[in-house]
Amino acid sequence: MHRTPEKAHRPDQPILKKPDWIRVRAPSSQGYLATREVVRTHGLVTVCEEAGCPNIGECWEKRHATMMVMGKVCTRACAFCNVATGLPKALDPDEPHRVAEAVRALRLEHVVITSVDRDDLHDGGGTHFASIIQAIREHAPKTSIEVLIPDFLRKAGALNSVVAARPDVLNHNLETVPSLYVRIRPGARYFHSLRLLQHAKEMDPLMFTKSGLMVGLGETRDEIFQVMDDLRSADVDFLTIGQYLAPSAKHAEVKRYVSPKEFADLRRVALAKGFLVVAASPMTRSSYHAGDDFRRLKAARAA
Repeated sequence: MHRTPEKAHRPDQPILKKPDWIRVRAPSSQGYLATREVVRTHGLVTVCEEAGCPNIGECWEKRHATMMVMGKVCTRACAFCNVATGLPKALDPDEPHRVAEAVRALRLEHVVITSVDRDDLHDGGGTHFASIIQAIREHAPKTSIEVLIPDFLRKAGALNSVVAARPDVLNHNLETVPSLYVRIRPGARYFHSLRLLQHAKEMDPLMFTKSGLMVGLGETRDEIFQVMDDLRSADVDFLTIGQYLAPSAKHAEVKRYVSPKEFADLRRVALAKGFLVVAASPMTRSSYHAGDDFRRLKAARAA
């Protein structure tokens, strides 16, 4: 797989032995195979495969595949991510239709659509996201739609296009604490990402907003709590917190494995700070159990 020098030439990092609570099943069920067939038939890319998600066996068994649109090559080279970096191909104008058809074929009640960063596009892919949301509404009108968007850094109007398409959930991950951005997420800006979430809520106060953090990269508890406060100041509804797992020795080092008890404590603190829903566990990822969490979000707002 193609890698830019930023990733390929990084020195190997120490690999910390995984604790007993980091365990996943090898994907082999009939549900997994059926989901893979739908993905292949419709010529789709999934973040489940490209990012090496550890939950792929469990999620695909339930026909829950997270679509990754706008190609499989990213214009960024984040130190935590396993997606290929380089010069992407042109957008496929048929992709919105193929994604929508796959959503219908999988009979999804809730779908998560994410993407690579496309800094090469004038709008970062904002209008492409909007086209995909519209296509899903037409082909699978009962499916709720969650988009996990890039930061659209310096792309005027990109966020407006996505919000105007009315997704049910708009997710943008902060990923880590501000002090680690230069090392972990060098192409992004913490306060830009925070402002993007705030601006989305200002444009559509009824739309759910969501963000996520990885832990185990060297952050402190106080830094995590500050990120929680920042997100609540931006009126973000839903927070996910999961353990960072290094895809390879070329990626950022796992500094420590956070225990299930610590995750439970982080969830308790986050709920006390006012998030409607918090998912926090070693294996939590942005789209893990996203449909169940969406139903919890609606119930929490209605309460």
